[in-house]
Amino acid sequence: MSLADLSNAAAQERAGQERNEPVYRLVVRSIEAKIMSGEWAVGDRVPAETALAAGFGVHRSTVREAIRVLEQNGLVRRHDGGKLLYVTAPREADISEKVTAAIVLQEISFFELWESMRCFEPVLAECAAMRIDDDMLAALRANVEKTKAALEDKQSLVELDIEFHQIIARASRNRALQLSREPMSQLFYPAFLKVFSRLNAGERLVFAHEKILQALATRNSAEARSWMDKHIVDFRRGYELANFDIEAPVVWSGRPA
Repeated sequence: MSLADLSNAAAQERAGQERNEPVYRLVVRSIEAKIMSGEWAVGDRVPAETALAAGFGVHRSTVREAIRVLEQNGLVRRHDGGKLLYVTAPREADISEKVTAAIVLQEISFFELWESMRCFEPVLAECAAMRIDDDMLAALRANVEKTKAALEDKQSLVELDIEFHQIIARASRNRALQLSREPMSQLFYPAFLKVFSRLNAGERLVFAHEKILQALATRNSAEARSWMDKHIVDFRRGYELANFDIEAPVVWSGRPA
């Protein structure tokens, strides 16, 4: 989109003419294009509002509204509360919050969520078996020991389960998979607090985690993938045995993972 197009759109707005998209949205899309194309690189300082307003032929208030949207999307950020803006790569949280909201508000079923996690988790375990380092293996071993000691503490059991899978996701060294998985995991794993409140499933959880850990420690990618798949399938069985409707819409727990 050219500056001439933006200036024309701004003129239409000032004249009160009807159009399909607010001018600030045109500014947002134009700046996004500059960032995504690499014309404005991550770390570059964003031009001042006055310069942007002059360049796009719009009011400063329009630029401010565009900047607000870009900040919400994680594409620009102020360093340490300062006034200057810089181009940034969206953080995991910037992405997760929006996708998590979409899953809940579009009333995606828990079955759909489970099906998606069954695609992600075994592949992440397979990748982790090929790339995990000693520090992450030590973290997983510590996690499993804590889980064994928390069998009667349902809340801690869920938190440790979330941590176990997060460590494996990081150990995969696949950032694309991690970014895609994170929003769904924030809804998937906390839901099992309800399951643990009805079923004595802690020992099955520990057994599966130990098998996955063993496969990771021996760098056996096929075994890691197989046991993770069994683990996720077992999650579904537990959900249904606890008499929860797996076809019901996902519910937001209000507790970040």
